[in-house]
Amino acid sequence: MPAGKLHIVPLGGLGEFGLNCMAIRWNDDIVVIDAGMMFPEDELLGVDIVVPALDYLVQNRDKVRALLLTHGHEDHIGAVPWLIGELNIPIYATEFTLAYVEDKLEEHGLLDNAVLNEMVPGKRFQIGPFQVHPIQVTHSLVDCVSLAIHTPLGVLIHTGDFKVDMTPTDNRPFDLHAFAEYGKERVLALLQDSTNAERPGHTPSERMVKPKFEEVFLHAKRRLFISCFSSSIHRIKLATEMAYQSRRKIALVGRSITESTEIAQDLGYIDLPSSAFINPGQIRDYPPEQVLVMISGTQGEPMSALSRAAVDNHKHAKIEPGDTVVLSSRIIPGNERGIFRVIDHLFRRGAHVIYEDGSKPPVHVSGHASQEELKLIMSLVRPRYFIPIHGEYRQLKRHAELAGGMKGSVGQVIMIESGDILEFDELGARRIGEAQVGRVLIDSGSTADIVEEVIIRDRRHLSEDGFVMPILAINKLTGELEGTPEIVTRGFAGAPDDNGFVKEAVDTVRRTLAQSTLEEVADYGMIKEKIRVDLKRYINRNTQRRPLIIPVIVEI
Repeated sequence: MPAGKLHIVPLGGLGEFGLNCMAIRWNDDIVVIDAGMMFPEDELLGVDIVVPALDYLVQNRDKVRALLLTHGHEDHIGAVPWLIGELNIPIYATEFTLAYVEDKLEEHGLLDNAVLNEMVPGKRFQIGPFQVHPIQVTHSLVDCVSLAIHTPLGVLIHTGDFKVDMTPTDNRPFDLHAFAEYGKERVLALLQDSTNAERPGHTPSERMVKPKFEEVFLHAKRRLFISCFSSSIHRIKLATEMAYQSRRKIALVGRSITESTEIAQDLGYIDLPSSAFINPGQIRDYPPEQVLVMISGTQGEPMSALSRAAVDNHKHAKIEPGDTVVLSSRIIPGNERGIFRVIDHLFRRGAHVIYEDGSKPPVHVSGHASQEELKLIMSLVRPRYFIPIHGEYRQLKRHAELAGGMKGSVGQVIMIESGDILEFDELGARRIGEAQVGRVLIDSGSTADIVEEVIIRDRRHLSEDGFVMPILAINKLTGELEGTPEIVTRGFAGAPDDNGFVKEAVDTVRRTLAQSTLEEVADYGMIKEKIRVDLKRYINRNTQRRPLIIPVIVEI
């Protein structure tokens, strides 16, 4: 047994939905698997995206050798620009995933200096002490891989996101044989996707959506709008091929779905003549029954193409009575309100709306393995240690319980969360501490627009209690107050006797100044803080509210 310590350090994605990022370390060499983002919860006011804090990698920057990407979904590649902005390390990914990454890096001005390497399923490559073996798997996106990482202590298998689809639409089958071969070697650890660990049975094949689409195309009498995740190339391919066969022209509306379709065409996943497509501006040039519109915005994003079309505010996509709108995607938890608001607007437009409601045949199938598929991989791999990854805590826990029941196939089950450092050596595995992890909040997609926690706190105060702005004019020569202080409020519900409340607030400011020395008054930073503290105490005592207080001093 070689001397050394093998560490697994999840930097995000364990105990939360998104932010998937994991460091694998052997002595002085680190490889990173995935760098994902997540969309913000409601309480992160005004934040656009969230990426994992990379302190652990930055602190060990001289040891980080490469970034390995399992597939191209945002929760696995969305943070790549932030990671590469900090550490310009080589990126390894499959052809389709690299195309997505190139677009992201170009958008952030990082492409010219990036080192991109294509990963081919089945073809092994070496990074320092690690030999990496990409294994073809199926998912809701094309060109996805699991990673078998050969380390000096044994093989780690990181599944990435997957489901066992034996009839994929791109005819690239799940490589069960590779997993079975590793099972003969007794794998050191299996790190497996937990997203659907609560769901019994098997996840249906992507081909199960086809009957519903056939039904939709058969019965749609006017324009047909189909919205799906822009990365769902299987779904886009199915819809566009059916449109071509039914003599409907295809219009792509929305930046993300247009870019994804163009990449899929360039790489041969979608093979239709250019004459099958029309520009969005040509939609109204054709009879309604001869048009399919592929439109982005399945999650009810406020400024997405579908959301704007739903309220008749899109330049080209006009939804009229009798049109059919299909939402071929799952409802991501937390987005329910926005999605159903869009569906309501579509019904008001007189459209026939089809969405995931549990009916058969399904309009959407999951891209993640259910319990029987998870058990199949465990039984094939027969790992010494099993570690559930990718999911909220309840999903990790359910997955761990599932693995615990696989006696004879699975050895020790270890649950860890983001930040835990799991160490392996010749004596076994154990948690040895915690790495510094967290979330970086981004306001507008720019690496420069990081939102600090204090800003979120201020925004929360503003949203809940508004703000109070005392404005004072002070004579810079004498340090005395000129005139009466003015109290400006916005979004603040004061005391019932509003005039009396404002008068007493003004008197509070006057008393603060009267009780301060000339030296304190001359120090505007100090006197602002004294006014803020005294006014805060007065407001809280009389209204039980905590508005944001921003004193303004004008010199005259």
